[in-house]
Amino acid sequence: MKAAASSRGGAAGGGAGGGRRGGWGAGRGAKAGGAGAGAGGKGGPGARARGFAGGRGRGRGGGAGQRRGGAARSKGRRRKAASAAAVEPHRHEGVFIYRGAEDALVTLNMVPGHSVYGERRVTVSEGGVKQEYRTWNPFRSKLAAAILGGVDQIHIKPKSKVLYLGAASGTTVSHVSDIIGPDGLVYAVEFSHRAGRDLVNVAKKRTNIIPVLEDARHPLKYRMLIGMVDVIFADVAQPDQSRIVALNAHTFLRNGGHFLISIKANCIDSTASAEAVFASEVRKLQQENLKPQEQLTLEPYERDHAVVVGVYRPLPKSGSK
Repeated sequence: MKAAASSRGGAAGGGAGGGRRGGWGAGRGAKAGGAGAGAGGKGGPGARARGFAGGRGRGRGGGAGQRRGGAARSKGRRRKAASAAAVEPHRHEGVFIYRGAEDALVTLNMVPGHSVYGERRVTVSEGGVKQEYRTWNPFRSKLAAAILGGVDQIHIKPKSKVLYLGAASGTTVSHVSDIIGPDGLVYAVEFSHRAGRDLVNVAKKRTNIIPVLEDARHPLKYRMLIGMVDVIFADVAQPDQSRIVALNAHTFLRNGGHFLISIKANCIDSTASAEAVFASEVRKLQQENLKPQEQLTLEPYERDHAVVVGVYRPLPKSGSK
């Protein structure tokens, strides 16, 4: 009976006197039952005795060990899932598809450790080397929407020289920067000073971006800053955007170079149907030696938008005279 009283006294001491300490007295009293309770749940019976003695005893002893063990298992599962993730090259050179819990369009991050607009970054081990990729949101980028929509060619690839009209704050420009790599160049033209400040900040970390804070309607104002380019991408959303693209093509685009223009129907003519607006813009491009080769709508990512891809002054075929 004494022994039983002593045992109850120990428990009471742990519960009442040691409540603030989480059942410390009970933990010591439970030494014979398993002193490993405080070691993260290694002494199973001791963990139960310690938890019974005081309100916080369970949390600091067995309960905490169980939680930590669960967290460790969860972390292990996440690590296993990360190791199972993989990146596959897209048919457009420099663009990739991330295969993980959720598939995503990605580009190889030219500046590892840094995001541009809060996008998610994923790291994948390839041949023992870790590579960081940036997810590319098609709801925030017309070019990404066109790629996921199945456009045949974007003509932007590693080492390309690109003139980007309507660069805004640099969201899509940063992914173009990833695609072309350190041996390419993207001249990013933006007229808005607020967006231009963000663009300049992006360019500070990406040496292949040259920000040009000018009106794209007047290419002669920045002709001394830009060399001949391989591709023009335009997302200016202006009623005269076909003329803007043509002026820049005549000034900077090499013969046989390519263009991509994002057309927002409401910005050109809000009274006509989107199909009629697209057809009208295609005719305007044809009159300026810009030969459209492909047209693609951007649903479901953008409403009443289309991307037109084409070639400027196509070079004669080698077999023709």
